[in-house]
Amino acid sequence: MAPRARPAPAPPRSASTGPRPGSVGCRSPDHRQDAPSFRAGRNGGRAVNHDCPFWLDGFCATAYRCRVYPTPEQVVVLSRTFGCVRVVWNRTLAARRARYRAEGRSTSYAETDRALTEMKKQPDLAFLGEVSSVPLQQTLRHQHTAITAFFQKRARYPRYKSRHGRQSASFTRSAFRMRGGNLSLGKTPGVLRFVWSWPDVDVTALDPTMVTVCRDPDGRWFVTFAVDVAAPAAPEPTGQVVGVDLGLTDFAVLSTGERIPHPRHMERRERRLKRYQRMMARRQKGSANRAKAKRKVARAHSRVRDARRDFLHQQSTTLVRRFATIAVEDLAVANMVRNRSLAKAISRTGWAEFRTLLTYKAHRDGRTLAVVDRWYPSSKTCSACGYLLATLSLGTRHWSCPGCGIRHDRDVNAAKNIAVAAGLVETQNACGADVRHEGPPSVRSAVNQEPQPARVGIPRV
Repeated sequence: MAPRARPAPAPPRSASTGPRPGSVGCRSPDHRQDAPSFRAGRNGGRAVNHDCPFWLDGFCATAYRCRVYPTPEQVVVLSRTFGCVRVVWNRTLAARRARYRAEGRSTSYAETDRALTEMKKQPDLAFLGEVSSVPLQQTLRHQHTAITAFFQKRARYPRYKSRHGRQSASFTRSAFRMRGGNLSLGKTPGVLRFVWSWPDVDVTALDPTMVTVCRDPDGRWFVTFAVDVAAPAAPEPTGQVVGVDLGLTDFAVLSTGERIPHPRHMERRERRLKRYQRMMARRQKGSANRAKAKRKVARAHSRVRDARRDFLHQQSTTLVRRFATIAVEDLAVANMVRNRSLAKAISRTGWAEFRTLLTYKAHRDGRTLAVVDRWYPSSKTCSACGYLLATLSLGTRHWSCPGCGIRHDRDVNAAKNIAVAAGLVETQNACGADVRHEGPPSVRSAVNQEPQPARVGIPRV
């Protein structure tokens, strides 16, 4: 069993929804921290809702991500667009920081928009007028949203964009044309060829509100269509409840006793990845051979990322379809990776992304997702009688309860207690505690409801 970090209410990948009017303050934190840039639909060929979806008049915002195969002429134009987006982002971010340090004043979106107009008039930045102006305006909106998220404590301060990472440019309806399933972008020659992977969705009837073209470090191109779709029909109610305990030995253990084995994608590909990294280290910096080796390393990482994301989608979809109510722990992943012995294994599991997928899928299908407090002692509490152990080492996988004598599997017992703490099932143990409720808390801690004598150590079995 392992604790976990609460994901931000509006993570960076939904930052493309546009800026809020008004000015935003700008203190001077370290710009080297991660930037909450737009990441809509990065799941490699899946239709995904935003992380915090909202139904509006029966419609939901959804993104379709497809592979793109641009022509050499289109590659030149899109690469130039990516470069202009980086220039606008970096110069605007630097101006924000410099203004706050010198004057102590914030910068509003309207001021950055006027600065962009002045930027285009400078002789050394005349190339900004060679690409579509919409992606440049969109990057200002994304930066404004990122700054807003930072001051609302939902994300870290945005960082400068690099030419070596993932590149992207967003086009609104005024900068692209979608007719008969053919996509054309502003100031880009020809029709952009993409592969549609959803046979049940008519691409000719697609009416996207925004199109985002991106290039991954491994050289693959993608296009993301942001559309408003009708709310899907809710699945049949099952009436079943489940507690889910995430771990490292098994990816998840359910309160029903089922175990979801850990796929260990990175472990299976780590040997090849190390070989590619050694090959890249032997290449001369700046050479064409080093660039090829670097793409191989990036492709190896992307294979692991895609396989992990596909696994998380499958498991989260299965849980949402099977159970009407799901209880999980609020794991503090960011704090757990500080353990140098477990940081590598924890970082490879994808707990935070799994929680995000469960959140939006449960919301979409009308299911209930209960989040139990991270400090609730689910492993040390007997799920039958509520007896609480004083300590329980990580190496102890089974233990017998001194109160009732039942022998527990550590993970199954924790999953049952998670369901109990969420108030989903009734046992002799206290229920309905240490779970996130709307409004003021109406239940006490399970430890306060069921006082038990704490004994030092674990009973010998």
